[in-house]
Amino acid sequence: MNNEVWEKAFSRRDLLKGVASCALLVAVSANPAPALAQRGKKGYINTRLSSHFRTLENQRIQCQLCPRECQVAKGQRGFCGVRENRAGKYYSLVYGNPCAVHPDPIEKKPFYHLLPASISLSIATAGCNLRCKFCENWEISQAKPEDTYNLDLLPEKVVALAKKMGARSIAYTYAEPTIFFEYMIDTAKLARKEGILNVCHSNGFINPGPLKELCQVTDAFNIDLKGFTDDYYSGMTQGRLAPVLQTLKTLKQQGIHLEITNLVIPTKNDNQDVMRPMCAWIRKELGEGTPLHFSRFYPLYKLRTLPPTPVSTLEKSRNTAMDAGLDFAYIGKVPGHEGERTFCPRCKKLLIGRQGYTISEINLSKGKCKFCGKPIPGIWA
Repeated sequence: MNNEVWEKAFSRRDLLKGVASCALLVAVSANPAPALAQRGKKGYINTRLSSHFRTLENQRIQCQLCPRECQVAKGQRGFCGVRENRAGKYYSLVYGNPCAVHPDPIEKKPFYHLLPASISLSIATAGCNLRCKFCENWEISQAKPEDTYNLDLLPEKVVALAKKMGARSIAYTYAEPTIFFEYMIDTAKLARKEGILNVCHSNGFINPGPLKELCQVTDAFNIDLKGFTDDYYSGMTQGRLAPVLQTLKTLKQQGIHLEITNLVIPTKNDNQDVMRPMCAWIRKELGEGTPLHFSRFYPLYKLRTLPPTPVSTLEKSRNTAMDAGLDFAYIGKVPGHEGERTFCPRCKKLLIGRQGYTISEINLSKGKCKFCGKPIPGIWA
């Protein structure tokens, strides 16, 4: 199967829009040629008792998964729209029900310091615990599970699919993985037994207890640090900054490989007077070796009247990060830009050449610069 057909077969956009066939390949052989096809079904298929809630009076519950800690009456759902109080018990409605299943280059997540040029099987369900006005995947993140076309794909099937396609990792991504926590945990446990890495691209809006549990089976996180002021978080995401910063510090303390993405939006969070303290905080709290991705914004969802981020703004942000002492500052979604590449912070030579999602060269030996021997943080084998 050529790349064009492969991409078409796994098109999550087609799946989300519910095209007539509503079909998605859910198993492939190493060729990769299709081995088994399954039709997407509108509505949720499986449910699972939530692992993080407490009971209140009158069959009310309080969710303890994310900082919202929703109090939910019988028959109602929490803010994320995918957890429901059924007779005083809180249930996930998205367990084993992904609405997006797609093989991606690991660089797309983005992870630049993790198994370059490898394939990651990416999965997501409907729902999110934030309301970002700039969401790139709003068709699923702002949807309820009964509104998307979902697959019956339990954890063992996800891992089997990853093995058959030769994926070296499973990525929990696209929408917010926190809201399908139980599904992610169970899949990650099975994947780890098979030697497959687990990587998570998250908004970081999760309580410390569940996060530490997730750290036991997850190898790497990319956290969206969407801005660096409370006003930005409340106005643009209906969230809060403090819990995200706590998540970042917890991941550092747990020794998990961490990368950060900052989507730079014109007139919203592109002021270098805010960028400077953000980069200084990352340097102080997380270390100079933390990769920071400045991602280009394109008009989407509720911010369609804004222009794409000028490349010059991304370059200023990258320079701000390097001036703050960060060793690895990247520019994302500008294919061919020098800011996509990884350079040795000691000898300044090219370590990993990138153009878009294509890797041109890798100059690492056992996780060290091939030229000067400096250790480079990441997961390289």
